[in-house]
Amino acid sequence: MASIAAKDNESPTQPQSKTHINTLTRRPLLIHLNADTTWLLSLPIPPSQPSIRLYNHILIDPWLRGGQSDVARFFSRQWHATPSACQSIDDIESIIQAIEAAAAEDPPGLVDGELLSTRQDSHALDKSMDSIDAVIVSHEFTDHMHKDTLMEIPPQVPIFASTKAADIIRSWKRFHTVLEIPRFEGDWRKSSVSPLPEWLGISRVAYAGADMLYYHSAVMIAFSSGGQEGEAVIYTPHGISPDDVTPVAEAKPKLRTLALLHGLQDIKLGAQLNMGAHNGLKVQRLLRAGHWIGTHDEVKNGGGIVSWFLNRKMISLQEAIERDKIEREADGRGSKGTKFVSLADLRSREVENGQLVILE
Repeated sequence: MASIAAKDNESPTQPQSKTHINTLTRRPLLIHLNADTTWLLSLPIPPSQPSIRLYNHILIDPWLRGGQSDVARFFSRQWHATPSACQSIDDIESIIQAIEAAAAEDPPGLVDGELLSTRQDSHALDKSMDSIDAVIVSHEFTDHMHKDTLMEIPPQVPIFASTKAADIIRSWKRFHTVLEIPRFEGDWRKSSVSPLPEWLGISRVAYAGADMLYYHSAVMIAFSSGGQEGEAVIYTPHGISPDDVTPVAEAKPKLRTLALLHGLQDIKLGAQLNMGAHNGLKVQRLLRAGHWIGTHDEVKNGGGIVSWFLNRKMISLQEAIERDKIEREADGRGSKGTKFVSLADLRSREVENGQLVILE
């Protein structure tokens, strides 16, 4: 079974006091399963919903081991530079069962900022119930839609995917349910489609005229523990135009953004690929997420023609703040709107490979 081990030394960006989960006021958990952009989001099941478990577990863009290639190997081929914290779907299910067991303890045995590790011991996995409740595939590119990893997932687990990814996954004829992620239209409750429970919705935040790739877009996981107002996690591995997230900021019923997952690296291949920290700052200005967490920033091993022309630039958050200040003064905004003058204002947080975060 999975063991949950606290790290020896906390990163300077982590809180100095550790926050334990209260079983009466459970909060969402976010676990980074690799150094790149595979996540496990565990949402507390409302007390009003009968369940033998405490959380609904959503796996996002799973790529755990092995290589990935788009178009052809001579064009692009990559591998993780750092081994993933979880090497298999069984490892993820072990983590899930350990989380459920730890959360049920009195006092709860989960700690914000701890590193999770998997190891086999005398306890066998409980296969009597499915551990993963849903899988999100944000794009059809194989670092998001990694076939070898996805094929390990039990076929009864529903897949929510972008348009093109959904078509490809259906062609594998493995999964019973493959649904296209609907576009967010202002009311998150409309994205709570079967087989999701009524308190949970998955939608895509994108400009209405976006092309089929939805490259610069976001997946929103929204939920409510009661009442109409909800909370949301915004996942945008390549970045998104600030204008396109305005509907989230203006949503009715209101949505509180718990976490923004937006990368820090500016990456170009002729055209803009990942939009980087400066764009993320503008999105965070609108959403004021409780946590801004970097994603899709692993510098992977690989080669191919793409590697010759890829332009990767790492912009620090402090550099983004300074650049933003200059731009705002130049266009006359000055003190208007939300200013970020420190890293604390950004609510930015680095989440390591295998690390757990409690989303307050």
